[in-house]
Amino acid sequence: MHALRGAALTFVADPFEVGVAAALRHESDALVVMEAGKIARFGPASQELARLPPGTPVRQLGPDLLILPGFIDSHVHYPQTQIIGAHGKQLIDWLNQYTFVAEQAFGSKEHAREVARVFLRECLRAGTTTAAVYCTVHPESVDAFFEESAALNTRMLAGKVLMDRNAPSGLLDTAQQGYDDSKALIARWHGRGRQLYCVTPRFAASSTHEQMRMAGQLWAEHPGTWLQSHVAETREEVAWIRKLYPERAGYLDVYDHFGQLGPRAIYGHGIWLTEHELHRCHDTGTAIAHCPTSNHFLGSGLFNLRNALKKQRPVRVALATDLGAGTSFSILQTLNAAYKTAQLRGASLSAAEGFYLATRGSARALYLDDRIGSLAAGMEADVIVLDLKSTPAIEFRMRACESLEEALFVQMTMADDRAIDSTYVAGALVHERR
Repeated sequence: MHALRGAALTFVADPFEVGVAAALRHESDALVVMEAGKIARFGPASQELARLPPGTPVRQLGPDLLILPGFIDSHVHYPQTQIIGAHGKQLIDWLNQYTFVAEQAFGSKEHAREVARVFLRECLRAGTTTAAVYCTVHPESVDAFFEESAALNTRMLAGKVLMDRNAPSGLLDTAQQGYDDSKALIARWHGRGRQLYCVTPRFAASSTHEQMRMAGQLWAEHPGTWLQSHVAETREEVAWIRKLYPERAGYLDVYDHFGQLGPRAIYGHGIWLTEHELHRCHDTGTAIAHCPTSNHFLGSGLFNLRNALKKQRPVRVALATDLGAGTSFSILQTLNAAYKTAQLRGASLSAAEGFYLATRGSARALYLDDRIGSLAAGMEADVIVLDLKSTPAIEFRMRACESLEEALFVQMTMADDRAIDSTYVAGALVHERR
């Protein structure tokens, strides 16, 4: 047992639904007690200190530090770590020119292990303690990723990409091979420690009808697993899907037809979903991963967050970096882009709403809010300590802040991985900036 003492912030409800005042819990002097990988107690230090067993180590934090739940990245490609910032035209050209070239090296487990190690360390340095991760078509890429994650004891979701057409031959499986490989990986990794498996058809354009059918079958056969893919990222992609699946009503209907919508299904982007498709996401409990830095980088479009959250049919929405089309591991930088996207859509994003999306909101979208995303007794002890004055410019700007909301807004518009003072995974210190 050990504890952190200092200012802390968490969410007890959804600020988009109940407002910020009812959703946000801020303790100016809190105690977060961690034991056996979980948060044993959380509350005002004045109450909790008396309950600590004698001799329990307590780390006293300074006045410029803030305790938060670990950030959650709901859509990211670890094999693309080595191609971040690669210049391209738009999505399909970029995939062909960079992504598919880089991913062919992941048949080597040693290469996959090296990249996984870099990826996970960068996540922790940026305060990200959970991510929904795409591997490659190679089973070796999945084994390497989960082995490295297990060594760190991080709560990760990941899966082998299913892809049997419209890609280089070195990245193609078959419908049966994809099914067999994924089934074996599920048996090997799902629920092993903190590792969770995602059935991962890359997107409908890179899988035949047979592979899509078998992916849906695989997911149905393994209740409790997740499913991830891409949908409606660009208008050109939407038009391409209509040509590949002319019998279906639209892009989302392809996944719906093959049994790939429902709780624990999360789709990257969703920029060009129709009203009917958003209704279908709401009805089925399917989530969308909002990837603003990636959407800006590839010129894909501006996701309409407010429309997705419309009260008549709110869709579960999470936040995501989408590396390597996304350009930063930092969820803070991703919030910066999310704010700008909202501004360009004519509906602002507050700091409290942003930090909710980065923590409890993404946990809820992933159906993991009973385990991660909040500071509360019984939750897994994935915790970060945020430095509110991490750079000289931010320190100077913070002198003029007159409220918590303003201080948080400075962090989501100016801060990056340098603001992460320390990261705890299942109660263990795994990153310390100093």
